[in-house]
Amino acid sequence: MSLSGANPLYPARRASLRALLARAGTVRGLSFALAGLLLVALAVTSLFIGVSDLSLRALLTGDDTGRAQMLLAVSRLPRTLAIILAGSSLAVAGLVMQILVRNRFVEPSTVGTTESATLGFLVAALLVPGWPVMAKMGVAAVFALGGTALFLRLLRFVPLRDMLLVPLVGIMLGGVIGAATTFIAYRFNMMPSLLAWSMGDFSGVLRGRYELLWLATAAVIVACLTADRLTVAGMGRDFTTNLGLNHANIMRLGMIIISVVAAVCLVSVGTIPFLGLVVPNIVSLMIGDNMRSATPWVAMIGALFVLACDILGRILRFPYEIPISVVVGVIGSAIFLAMLLNARRHG
Repeated sequence: MSLSGANPLYPARRASLRALLARAGTVRGLSFALAGLLLVALAVTSLFIGVSDLSLRALLTGDDTGRAQMLLAVSRLPRTLAIILAGSSLAVAGLVMQILVRNRFVEPSTVGTTESATLGFLVAALLVPGWPVMAKMGVAAVFALGGTALFLRLLRFVPLRDMLLVPLVGIMLGGVIGAATTFIAYRFNMMPSLLAWSMGDFSGVLRGRYELLWLATAAVIVACLTADRLTVAGMGRDFTTNLGLNHANIMRLGMIIISVVAAVCLVSVGTIPFLGLVVPNIVSLMIGDNMRSATPWVAMIGALFVLACDILGRILRFPYEIPISVVVGVIGSAIFLAMLLNARRHG
């Protein structure tokens, strides 16, 4: 026995632990690189799927009219970028919502945020139809922020003994807001427009109609930079205050991130359900609940998931197209149901 009382095995154990962590980090890095390569492969595949014929040979050789190059620049490339940006940003918004509420069964479309953004966009279209899209998106973001704040306020008055009560409260709030939105749209003959906003679809994405999604990407970057603070805020007001942070300001930041993403995606491509619910849970099963390390993975898998669903919706009934909200809704709900059943089976 050592006279100093130190166990001689401790240094060896620490060295083996460091080696294990380094090996795990290397494996995770390689996996992320492979996911990136898969995303590039799916993106290239997406560029050449469509009713109009577009081939690599036509792009390289060209013709007098430059039709292939114009089709790529005006339609196919903007659509693929919109898919990647919307998928990654909505998935990260779902992760932020789950961290702030401390519940794995919530996302913007299950807590009234998306419905509030739709109501705001409808109000802007009715009262100030001449405003530019950016201004209407701002109104939708303000309404989304108000709806999210209302949901968080309601949670203070509900005895949350069961995790399923949280999304249930959000679904009821979203139902009330959605009913009010439908009534207003019916009253002013705006039902076709409301249906178009509620149905997520990338078929109408062209150059000049998707650039707002870069604002959602900026919100995702802010979420990555403030991941630690958002995680601390999700642990409660007392814990956050004890660490010297302002809990209210961090919660406002998280709600602004969620609201901006919800409003921008609604205005640009419509509603995509279950994305922010399924992807963060998949990443949590893969690498755990550390938001700093999980956020890049959530963005990557969110983009991969939406891109794969979009390609599937375009080839199932080619030359017709199934809206992305339908494909993601069916596949996402099936995946989440399987995850719930598997968790219950294993206790």
